[in-house]
Amino acid sequence: MENFMVFDVGGTNVKYAVINEDGEFLVKGEFPSSRYDFDKFRDDITSITIENKQKYDVAGLAFSCPGGVDSETGIIGGYSALPCIHGPNFKEVFGVATGLPVEIENDANSAALGEVWKGAAKDNQNVLFVIIGTGIGGAVIKDRKIHKGANLHGGEVGYMVMDIQKENGGQHTVRTWSHLAATGALVKEVAKVKGMDPSEINGKMIFEAAQSGDQDCVEAINNFYLYLAQGIFNIQYVYDPEKIIIGGAISSRSDLIEQINKKLDLIFVSVPFARVRPVIETCHFKNDANLLGALFHYLQQQNKKASIHIS
Repeated sequence: MENFMVFDVGGTNVKYAVINEDGEFLVKGEFPSSRYDFDKFRDDITSITIENKQKYDVAGLAFSCPGGVDSETGIIGGYSALPCIHGPNFKEVFGVATGLPVEIENDANSAALGEVWKGAAKDNQNVLFVIIGTGIGGAVIKDRKIHKGANLHGGEVGYMVMDIQKENGGQHTVRTWSHLAATGALVKEVAKVKGMDPSEINGKMIFEAAQSGDQDCVEAINNFYLYLAQGIFNIQYVYDPEKIIIGGAISSRSDLIEQINKKLDLIFVSVPFARVRPVIETCHFKNDANLLGALFHYLQQQNKKASIHIS
């Protein structure tokens, strides 16, 4: 059975694992992300890979990364919290550095593929994934494969415009789903009401304060769930998936689905002609979904190349 080195590149930390072809984890760890220094980023990745390559006879290298990942070329476009990863060709750089075949996929797409392979979507064909964090990302699964779109922006549901307000002087304030329903948006909203710097609080603190009776936090959370429900309703009627699956740290809350469904009840009362209710679930693998999905993408790509070569 072959083993693979897999990295989940995040804005704060890079998670890594050695995983076998059946999706079993042999090693797990993480280290701080290097935001601006690609040479350090490359060296950190390479040293860990070489160490585990020798120990576990690693056969390939897979990445889950933020941004507009072109999985064919190995180049990351767009922007993310890690400026240094945009531009270098991952397949060339890390292929030369490690001597291994390399595949790379977007982080939200990787999370989706992990759930398609082994998790909440293993029995489904058409699914929409929503990844909620500092912003909102997503992935469209069509016939159990990622639909990337003409510009590699398929599934970028965080860009949905949810509200436009005309301000004094004729200017317009446009708010997207990420502006309103990300956990980062919840933090900013509470910080604004409290007159605090957003760096002083986090989502966990807000939910704990609400549970203790803090009405500012209670109201902000109610709005947060309402905006989540609004976006999920829209997604259901645009794509009509079998399921909408939610990932990100917020998905660990046991009452998440219940609270979203309560807000959906309000929407369906106001839109009586809408008959299709979204089926919502949370990711099964939580923080491991990206790692599993990056490997699943690697296996899909390598199998495709082998088939083309054979034919």
